[in-house]
Formats: sequence, C-alpha cells, structure tokens
Amino acid sequence: MTSSHRKNIMYGVLLLIVSVSLKLVLQFADVIPFNSDEAIVALMARHILQGELPVFFYGQVYMGSLDAFMVAGGFALFGQQVWVIRVVQTVLFALVMWTTAWVAKLAFGGWKYGLIAACFLAIPTVNVTLYTTATLGGYNEALLLGNLVLALGMVLVRRADGLPEKRLDAKITALALLWGVVAGCGLWANGLSLVYSLPAGVVMLWAIFVRFRVKFSGWQKTVLVLAATAGIAIGASPWLIYAVQTGSSRLMAELFGTAVAVEKTPWIVQTGQHLFNFVLLGLTALLGFRPPWGVRWLGLPMMPFILVFWGAVVYAWFWRWKPEKGERWKKWMLTGVGISVVAGFVFTPFGVDPSGRYFLPLYMILVIAAADGVQRLVKKPKWQAAVVAFVLGFHLWGTLQCALRYPPGITTQFDAVAVVDHHFNDDLIEFLKAEGETRGYSNYWVAYPTAFLSQEEVIFVPALPYHEDMRFTTRDDRYAPYRDVVADSEKLAYITTNHPALNAYLRTEFEAAGVRWQEKVIGDYQVFYGLSRDIRPDEMGLGMDTP
Repeated sequence: MTSSHRKNIMYGVLLLIVSVSLKLVLQFADVIPFNSDEAIVALMARHILQGELPVFFYGQVYMGSLDAFMVAGGFALFGQQVWVIRVVQTVLFALVMWTTAWVAKLAFGGWKYGLIAACFLAIPTVNVTLYTTATLGGYNEALLLGNLVLALGMVLVRRADGLPEKRLDAKITALALLWGVVAGCGLWANGLSLVYSLPAGVVMLWAIFVRFRVKFSGWQKTVLVLAATAGIAIGASPWLIYAVQTGSSRLMAELFGTAVAVEKTPWIVQTGQHLFNFVLLGLTALLGFRPPWGVRWLGLPMMPFILVFWGAVVYAWFWRWKPEKGERWKKWMLTGVGISVVAGFVFTPFGVDPSGRYFLPLYMILVIAAADGVQRLVKKPKWQAAVVAFVLGFHLWGTLQCALRYPPGITTQFDAVAVVDHHFNDDLIEFLKAEGETRGYSNYWVAYPTAFLSQEEVIFVPALPYHEDMRFTTRDDRYAPYRDVVADSEKLAYITTNHPALNAYLRTEFEAAGVRWQEKVIGDYQVFYGLSRDIRPDEMGLGMDTP
C-alpha cells in the first residue's frame, strides 16, 4: 500500500468519525424528536421480530419495508430503543458517504474527488442531517442503492470499453445482473431511487446499443439487457409479488404521488406552484439556507458567500467541465439524476411537499459536482481546504441554530400546528397507565410514538384531526389491529395537541351526549379521560375523510 493510499484511508476514516460524532451528539442532546413516521418504522421492526413480514410501510405502498427489517436487526442486537433506530441510520449514512466518494472517484478518476465530496457529507446541511438521522422509512436506503446503481453502471461501461470486440465475459454479464438487482431493490425500498436508476439505465442502454454497437453482437447485447432485466425482477420481487396478489393500480398510483395528491387546481397551475416550491422553498432547504420545516434564515452572514460558491459549482459543471469525448457519458449519467429529481418534483404531486426530503439525491450530485468544481476553480490545496472548511462551517452553524431552538428542534414535522414537545411523552404514558386509560383516540402525531414507547400497552387510534381547519384523512389510520383493539374497549380517552377549536368541539359533543369527563394537561397534550360512557368519533362527526 502506497503512502497516498494510506493517507486516503486515514482521511476517509476521519470524515466518518466526524459524521458519526455529529449524529451521536444530536441524538444524545435529544434535539431530534421521535415523530410518528419514525415510530411506524419502529413498530414495523418490532412486529417483524414477532413474526410479521410487512412488504410496505404501514398504510402506503410506495415505500418498502427494507428500512424496518434493518431496524429490526438493530433491535435484535441492542433492544427496542429509539437510539438504536438512529444508530442504524448513522451506519447507513456512513455507507452513503463511502459510496458517494466511490462515484466521484469513478467519475473523475481520483480519490481526492471522492474525499472532497465526502467532506460535504460529513457535516452536511441541516436538511440532509435531519432525513439521514431520523428515518421516515427508507431515504438512506434510496441514497445508498442509488449510489450503487451509478457506480455499477460506470464500472460496467468502463469494463466493456476494455474488452476486445465480440467478447462478452461473465463478469460483464454478472455486473448487468447485479445492477438490475440493486435497481429493483431500490424500486421496492423507496420509489425515490428511480431518479438514479432511470438515467443510469438510459446511459447504459445507450452504451450497449450505440457506444458498443460494433463491439458487441446482437445476441450479446440481448444477453446484457436480459441479465439486467432479470436482476430488476429479483431485486423488486417483493414489489412484483404484491402487484400480482393485489393488483398494480394502487402501486403505480402511489409510486407517482397519489398519497400526497391533495391539490384541486388544474395541472398547469399545480406545475407552476411546484416550480415555485422548488425554486424558493426546495433549493433554500437543500442548500441549508433555511430549515426544511420553517421559513427563517440560517447562518445569514455567510449565506451570500455560500450562494456564490454553489453558483460557481454549477458554472464549473456545465461550462468548465469538458471531459474527453469518450467520458461525457459519466457527466450525463450524473446530470440525469438532477434532471430526474427536478422533473419528478415539478410534474408530479410530490411537488406539493417542499420540505426537503425529495431533494436528497440532488444534494448527493451537488457534492460530487462541488468536488470537481473546487479542484478546477481553486488551484492551491490550502485554498481548496479553506473553501471546503468555510462551507462546512456554514452547515454546522445552521445545524446548531436549529438544535438550540427546541421545540421544534431538528424535526421531520414541517406543519407548525402539528409540532409537539415530545419531552412529555413519558409523563403522558405514565398518566394514562395510572388512570387505566390505555385505549382511545388521538391524532396521527400522538398515536404511534405513544404506542411504541409504551411497548404497545397504550393504544390510541388516529381518528382526530390535527389541522386547524379540522381537515382529516383516514389514511392517518395505518394499522388495522390497533383499530380492532380500541373498538373492543369499553373505556376510552381522547388526546389532542395544540388544538383549542377541537377541544371546544369535543366538550360541546360530550355535553350534548350527556357524557361526563375529566381533563388533564401534560405539556402539549390535552387528555379527556374518565368518560362516563364510551362515545366514538363517528358519533361526533369525527374520524371521517374531509372532502
């Protein structure tokens, strides 16, 4: 091993230590709330250890259960604790860092590019820190599998370049098969991975049928395509089996955004709004100018310089990088990921949600572009280090600003009305157990964290609205067995959060039905308990979809 290789390994390990340390500090400082989406993953993992085999995230079918199976492995080793979930995500993100560095190395031909890219991930923007520390069901997996799709695609094309004409060795065919397995697994794990596999697949098809039109015969090209297709079928087998058993219509609909399709305006108006969301809300969260859950500036004095930096990166990417003709396909593969992210956001219902999670793949491409831009635009190593350090300082400043402001902390909940101070979770659970009020109804953001943290002793069905305008969707009710448990209970309680209008509505309905009750305030939680008789949400006009 040369001294250069030893230095690269040393720097890589140092960056991993920095990344892990940041996530652990945020975890043990308790500034990342344990919200309902993450609680569902935790519950799925617990149920997997009990023998269940869920194929998709409870209540939706555009995100598979791969993340829950990985968390289940963590639970089996270390116990069913929230910190274990975060450790699993930290390990996954370490793999994301390594594979991002690998992609950069393959694209530009040197590990220095990979190390610079990894620097921007060791201390990333608060948006990236959030969605790679607290899980929403598979975003780390989407990034990891996406990086592997890009890397394997580059390795395959590069290896094919070195083969003599009319020779197709077993390794090339195996690479095509492996590429398909990874791409198919990504489709099942998280549909977001399509932003990687679609452009990578297009470039690979171009390479097979155009770049290598003479090198490979017709049957050799067919073998490669069939190998990749077979791999996709293997990797996506849970998705495909589910489609055969239940039909593919819901699968395809949710894959393209029906789960978040709440807009009622014409498509062209929606597209314009999505473009606005991307430019003014999405990009600002992506670059760390604001937290994904709010509109307030982070690291304001440094922001103009950071904007100049990213402008220079984009300039270098599109106007300064002129690779040799035979290498341009790498640039188009990477650029295709960015184009896919933007197009998917602007032209599908996902554009209604500018919180930032859908832009994670775009950030991965940006840090790879930044690695090249720093090398090309800044010639002296000490100034390169200074530029990178300045950007990382901005990222750290923004992260600390958010961490020191609790509530909400660094939160996955971007609707302010639903932000709950989860520091009172244990007090709430203890009170409910002491009063024997372990069954009832609440909203989505209370029901599932309470169920997990209480070892499922406290079961509340999300049948209450949390929006101020009283909007409600039955999609919030994700797990049917809980519904049955509460339906069989004769003693019920109701829990609301930060919702005076709903509290007044419940009091009015209780009085009209002749129900006596007691109330208890615990932090942000308002508990209605000790009901003189059971009264269900449907008797009060609650728990039904709002038109």
